[in-house]
Amino acid sequence: MPSTTPGSPPRVTLFGLGGTIAMTGTGGVVPSLSAEQLVAAVPGLAGAGVELDVVSFRSRPGAAVTFADLTELAGAVRESLAAGTQGVVVTQGTDTIEETAYLLDLLRTGTAPIVVTGAMRNPTLAGADGPANLLAAVQVAASPHAAGLGCLVVFADEIHAAGRVRKSHATSPGTFVSPTGGPLGYVVEGSPVIVNRPARRYTIGAAPGQPTALPREPVGDAHPRHNPAPAALPRVGLYTATLGDDAALLPRFTEDLDGLVVAGFGAGHVPDTWVPALTEAAARIPVVLASRTGAGPVLSGTYGFPGSERDLLSRGLIRAGFLDSVKARILLHCLLAAGTDRAGIAAAFATVDGLGG
Repeated sequence: MPSTTPGSPPRVTLFGLGGTIAMTGTGGVVPSLSAEQLVAAVPGLAGAGVELDVVSFRSRPGAAVTFADLTELAGAVRESLAAGTQGVVVTQGTDTIEETAYLLDLLRTGTAPIVVTGAMRNPTLAGADGPANLLAAVQVAASPHAAGLGCLVVFADEIHAAGRVRKSHATSPGTFVSPTGGPLGYVVEGSPVIVNRPARRYTIGAAPGQPTALPREPVGDAHPRHNPAPAALPRVGLYTATLGDDAALLPRFTEDLDGLVVAGFGAGHVPDTWVPALTEAAARIPVVLASRTGAGPVLSGTYGFPGSERDLLSRGLIRAGFLDSVKARILLHCLLAAGTDRAGIAAAFATVDGLGG
């Protein structure tokens, strides 16, 4: 792919992974449209003033996307950007967009935008939202205003940071929201309008197994320390606090894990019956404490009862801060895949403010 020359239209590469945006059929839709077919069905895209390269990368529902898929995609994105692409669009299923976008954000250290989008209504339905979302995503990826914002999710003409965005509704086209911090901006008459910017981005870079982790802005000496990468990708579990759960299954759940994220009640609380199991787990593996609410921070020193955030942090759990539980799991996975030791993992979570993606 030749590099873009001065005065030429901005070049954007689109990688199609499947998902609802590419689904058709009867008796239950399945991924069947290629990325080329998606592009051909978007009104106004041909006149958008963008040179578009299209790659049908996968054809899967969002629930079937794997870490291996995304590691390979991250490599393909790097190659495309190195060859002159100014922005990247990824289309995929919405089930895992909030996780895949954050993983791509962690693995991308440059300034060119990566924009993830999809659809809630498949192409066989009236009011299918895929074409509008795809057009808006290309417009954002081609714009210099999106440079330096990392990976973005563009949906329903809203621009969200990967580290903030959540899927909030099972069927609504307005499903994606950023409850902590709000959208970064909006697509207005075909152009992105940025209304707020993240304070910082935390990136790991490259792919799991070969990273260098550092924040965009230095924060003291809180840089993760890395050991040689493990041979296999780590297994990181997510365990959510629920009323009346005595955690009897927690020891068996954690015994084969390399890391654990606990989605606690409220500001980071669990039943007192959980304390022995979590204390034992934190002595063996990194255990990150997040909130199941999906918005707001895990506290550090307000409550003092057994199972409170202060009690759990004193027992070696690592505070997720503003990161929600599913994003905390993605970050912990990447850090473990990089061979980061426990002190480095704690430093990384202390550095990530959860608003920067």
